[in-house]
Amino acid sequence: MAALANDLRRGMAIKYNGNTAIVLEVHHRTPGNKRAFVQVIIRYIQTGNSADVRFGSTDKVDLIDIDRKQLEFSYKDHNGYHFMDPETYDTVTLQDNLIGDAKDYLVENTQIQVLYAEGKPVQIEMPASVSLKVIESAEGVRGDTASNVTKPAKLETGMTINVPLFIKEGETIKIDTRTRAYMGRA
Repeated sequence: MAALANDLRRGMAIKYNGNTAIVLEVHHRTPGNKRAFVQVIIRYIQTGNSADVRFGSTDKVDLIDIDRKQLEFSYKDHNGYHFMDPETYDTVTLQDNLIGDAKDYLVENTQIQVLYAEGKPVQIEMPASVSLKVIESAEGVRGDTASNVTKPAKLETGMTINVPLFIKEGETIKIDTRTRAYMGRA
């Protein structure tokens, strides 16, 4: 199925130079008095390499069908990250390069969406927010009451973010997975 380059969106799968690739980023550009173009960053499924590609806004691009599957994180070991399909109870193992920064949010029973192109997992999508437990945090100093004062806190996955002074060790907080920012108590 073909589509205009202008219609490309993040997460779509395309055929480019005979290889299947996932669209990671899309930027529409219209410079001065020149023709508009679409700047796209893609990741090849076979090699895992990324490329920066420029299409004219009216160029045709071959799209590939993508399947989405809901999976639940089980555990991590030396073989990779293991997920379970809640419908069939099958186990799927994904490698570090596919997980990327999402590893900072994965705790047991976290639900994620996995995108499949041509039967292979190509990308994961995290929920908009996750709840994680604070395992290490400095005490807030009494009198530090200027607006928006924060302190670093280490979460159960090993990630460190800034949280308000009133958050203590052992509390569960909500994190925005897109910005890595504190959203509130869970």
